[in-house]
Amino acid sequence: MVANVKVTDPEKLALLYERFRDVCLVEKEVWKEIFMPREPASGPVRTNIQDRYTVEIDDPTVEDALDANIPLGAAALGAAIQEYRTHISFYGKG
Repeated sequence: MVANVKVTDPEKLALLYERFRDVCLVEKEVWKEIFMPREPASGPVRTNIQDRYTVEIDDPTVEDALDANIPLGAAALGAAIQEYRTHISFYGKG
């Protein structure tokens, strides 16, 4: 069994924050698990394979603030995610 690995790469985190925002807007709630298309190592890309990430928010007040920004749209939620990004962690499912 492979342990979950915390994502620390800034480029990957930027993509995950964006994906997290989009999923929350569609689901109309703060989501605890998101999926991203798998990055190709080499060769053809299978579009039906996705990587799964657990979202961890370490402060309930941050989650409440994010929830409050969802009805305000993408710009407001994106700003809130950037404001609280130190409280939001992503873990790749192994």
